[in-house]
This record gives sequence, C-alpha cells and structure tokens, in this order.
Amino acid sequence: MKPGSTRLFFIDTMRAWAILMMLQGHFIDGLLDPIFRDVENSVFLVWRYFRGITAPVFFTVSGFIFTYLLVRSKEKGFDNPRVKKGIQRGLQLLLIGYLLRLNLFGLFSGEIYDSFYLVDVLHCIGLSILTIISIYVLASKYKSSLLPVIFLSITLLLFLFEPLYKQWSFDFLPTSLANYFTKANGSVFTIIPWLGYATIGAFFSLLFTKYQAHKNLYKYAIGISLLGGICLVFFSSDFFIATYEATGIEMFRMIEQNNYLFIRLGDVLLVFSMFMVFRKFLTNNIILKIGSNTLSIYVIHFIVLYGSFTGLGLYGFLHHQLNPMTVVFGALAFMILCTFLALQYDKKEESIKGAIRFGFRYLRIRGHLILKTLNPVLKALGFRIKMILVRLFALSK
Repeated sequence: MKPGSTRLFFIDTMRAWAILMMLQGHFIDGLLDPIFRDVENSVFLVWRYFRGITAPVFFTVSGFIFTYLLVRSKEKGFDNPRVKKGIQRGLQLLLIGYLLRLNLFGLFSGEIYDSFYLVDVLHCIGLSILTIISIYVLASKYKSSLLPVIFLSITLLLFLFEPLYKQWSFDFLPTSLANYFTKANGSVFTIIPWLGYATIGAFFSLLFTKYQAHKNLYKYAIGISLLGGICLVFFSSDFFIATYEATGIEMFRMIEQNNYLFIRLGDVLLVFSMFMVFRKFLTNNIILKIGSNTLSIYVIHFIVLYGSFTGLGLYGFLHHQLNPMTVVFGALAFMILCTFLALQYDKKEESIKGAIRFGFRYLRIRGHLILKTLNPVLKALGFRIKMILVRLFALSK
C-alpha cells in the first residue's frame, strides 16, 4: 500500500483470485466428463477442495470491502452517503441476478421458467449488503462496540444452527421466497448460511479499521489469521465432538458430521494470511483491475458459459463432455476471454452507458412524437369503438 493510501491492494487481489478461481471452477465442473471425476485421483481431490474455498472467500471479501468503505465515512446512519450507494448496489445485484436467469425465448412466448426464481451468488451478496446496511443503520444509534458483536453473533448463530434449519422445507413461503432459504428447489446458494461469511467479513473489516494505524497491524493480523485458520481446519471437528460428549447436546454431533462451514472459514483465514504476507507484491495494475471488475466478469461468464437470455451457452453444448486435457486448456482460455471482455467493457463503460441512455432518450422522444401524430386518429378510433359498443348493447335511445 502506498504511503497515505487507504486502498487495500491485497483485498482487491483476493477478489481477483476468487473470481478467476470461480471461472475455472464453473467451467471444469460443468464440462468435465464424469468418467474423469475420480475421487482416488489426488489431482482431482486437490482441485475439488480448492474449488470449495472460492465461494466462502468471495462472500467474506465482499462483506469486508463493503463494510470497510461504509465505516470510513465520518457521517453515521442514514447520513452516511455509502448507505444510499449500498442500497442501490444491493438492489442492482438482485436485479442482475434475476436478469441472468431470464430466458428471452420463453419470455416472448409468454412463459417464465422455474429457473428464473432460483437463487445464486449475486442474489445472496446483494441481500447480504442490504442486511449489513440495515444492521449498521440500526446499530449507529448505540455504542460503536455493538456493531462487531452483532456481525460476529450472526455468523456464529448461522453456522452453529445450520444442521437444524437446513432440514426445514420452508414450504409455507412462496417458492420464489423459499428459494432464498432452501436448496430443495434447485437454488445454488441460499442466504442462510452464506450470509454468515459476509457478516464475518464485516467483522474482520471493523477490526482492521479500528487498528489500521497500529504499526504492527499486519504482524498481528497474519499471526491471528494463520493460527485461527489452522485451528478451524484441523481441530474444529474434534472440538465439536468433544463438546457433544461433554454436554450431550445432539446439535454439536450434527455439526461435526458435516463441519464444512467452520472448516471453510478456516480456509478463508488462511487465504487472508497468505495474501497479507505477500501484500507488498500484490500491486499489479491488471490484477487490481480484475479485482475491481468482478461483477462484469461474473455477468460475462454467466452469459458465455450458461447462455443467459438465449439459452445458448457452452454448458448447453458441451455439458460433461470434455476430457481433462481439453477442459484445462479450455478453462484457461475461458478465464482469459471473460477477463479481457470485462476489462474492455471497463475502458468503454461510460461511452456504452452514454449510448444506451441516448438510445432510450431517442426512443422516448420518437414515441412521444408518434403518439402526438396519432392522437387525432386514436381519438376518432376510440369514438367509433364507443359508438359500436353502444349500438351493440342497445344502449342508445
């Protein structure tokens, strides 16, 4: 980080790493022939394990960077300009999440497919941002020490009680809402428990902000992250089974049987520690641009791979058909393509948005002129229709 700069380069680099990991993970998982998914193969096992780290890192970093920007403002509560921007961002992510699942051919035929209502990463991150904002605004009326306690408590509650609420069907809710809480209908992500990673990211951000001026900040942060990560990855399961044996509370045994949330949180801490260790070398301009354009990359990858809007994507043509050699080089080309297109869009974003605004303005003006021209015709047509209806129903005297 440059002297006097408040930008966290290692966070931007983590975002870039996470989005690239997501690209290759989605590509390989969707196109690799199942015959090559050998659980006895150490290479495949390592790939599958690291692929599982991507989403927790992405959610945690999203919560971290948004909260970091939110609490930097001197204004509090609704007076904070970041609140309005955050609300707009959260709603934007929800909207884009739904648009990416829209099929235009189905829409033109008057049908909205069930997949439109499924919940994915963007929905959850958008809702997580709105949740963080709500908590921030409510807690701004109280002592500043309350905010990190709330964020940490939400994470612990969501992670600890996951074995219980994952069994709930949420069938009392409309399917479109139930999809935010259960995977039973096909949702890839759900707000519970994934909100927990965003709130723990917010918690880390508050600690980082509080001690940012400390000269040994990174020394302590790296040490704590490394130790915490090792403990969660290697010893959290033993802790829960020991707690179950000591208390007899069944929930702790259920956590230990599928302890992915705490183990993945440990992985997140280890990733944080590694990026903080090498933070002085993580200032490459291209990597930082990738990290700041993750939304564009995500949208482009969704269109190319899954065929958003048209249904014509690589997934539809090559689903589970490629061998390992082809899928590896294909994934590399896919990452380069999506990143290149996103960075090109970033360069021309203002001109593209300007052209779109001009197009809408032109259509609005032309539409107004057409309506003005047709107004006498429409009035005459309306009068004729009215007279026909009057005669048809014998309402005239």
